Amino acid sequence: MGNTRFSWFVPALALVLAACGGSSGGGSPMVPPPPAPPPPAATPTIDVAHVFPQLSFVQPLLLVQAPIDSTQWYVAERRGLIHRFANDQSANSSTVFLDITDRVDAGPGEAGLLGVAFHPSYPAVPEVYVSYTRTGGPLVSYVSRFTTVDGGLTLDATTEEVILTVLQDFGNHNGGNILFGPDDDLYIGFGDGGSGGDPNNRAQTTTNLLGAILRIDVSGAPPYNIPADNPFAVNSLSPCVQGFGGADCPEIFAWGLRNPWRFSFDRQTDALWVGDVGQGNWEEVDRVANGDNLGWREREGAHCFDPSSGCATTFVDPITEYDHSLGVSITGGFVYRGAAIPDLIGWYVFGDFGSGRIFAVPADSPTGTAPAELLGSGLSIASFAESNDGEIYIVDYGGSIRQITDAP
Repeated sequence: MGNTRFSWFVPALALVLAACGGSSGGGSPMVPPPPAPPPPAATPTIDVAHVFPQLSFVQPLLLVQAPIDSTQWYVAERRGLIHRFANDQSANSSTVFLDITDRVDAGPGEAGLLGVAFHPSYPAVPEVYVSYTRTGGPLVSYVSRFTTVDGGLTLDATTEEVILTVLQDFGNHNGGNILFGPDDDLYIGFGDGGSGGDPNNRAQTTTNLLGAILRIDVSGAPPYNIPADNPFAVNSLSPCVQGFGGADCPEIFAWGLRNPWRFSFDRQTDALWVGDVGQGNWEEVDRVANGDNLGWREREGAHCFDPSSGCATTFVDPITEYDHSLGVSITGGFVYRGAAIPDLIGWYVFGDFGSGRIFAVPADSPTGTAPAELLGSGLSIASFAESNDGEIYIVDYGGSIRQITDAP
């Protein structure tokens, strides 16, 4: 049912098959979609290099740099630790930047410390935002603010300010990615509450925060303000308490998502790219705009999932998708804007946690473009990372860090 996406003791392929929820509750397409356009002929060629070879981490999920500081990297481990280490290939040690293992519930396979975002004005504003799960109901997702009081060497765990909490229905599909957008608002991703087939229809119900990407303004009065152009801001400016409200939740930016595990903004165009983990058949990449409904649970990717719903065709379909012959749990990535791989510039790079395949599509692709497979990495791709200079890295759940490089 999706509760073992990051189970350390299960082989990667088997665990991610479980993570995707199997095929329970699914339906066959009522009308087959048209064939996808072929990928562009000039497919870039890449390689993957093992970087920082003297470092290893325990179930790492995320790798980030702070704004304007390219001398350090920060790695988040699922159990509740964030490590800091020098951006130096000879680095052989790291220090603990934040330890919240005392409050993180990483028991369920998709739970733990799931997201980290530095304030866009860091270090002038010495705040870092963290998304994680705690015990209760069966889980509660927390988004909290922590402050550094020692000039950026560590975050003080006693400074936690809870921004919002969301009650989860089950132990899986927690989402958890957070990042600041080009508008300096905080974007937050949550899955549909878990189990398989979204049994509570959370993703199509906008009176809760599940199955959605949220956008909030954390610069004003606590806990946060609602951006005026959010889709449901006109209905209410009152936050949805613990993820639920009587009216449409004003925090929602886009909805109809199953488990938006990783998403990012194109630093050149500001477009929001989302990798949404599929159910039993399709993994999808969406280019998401304010107010979009991506269709889950009526549709899985561009295909009918719940025939009894009528499977409307008015939803926003994915830019690209792939079936489970190629992979079983998508990990969203980045549009490459670096300088080291000229042929890759302007391509959105993403991968699959289960198969280790790395894919890409041009950032200007229309809906329905077929992905180009770039490489079989052999890695359990927990996340991609983007350095301040636009290069792309891979967080291998087995503990290592890799970098996407030009083919020799």
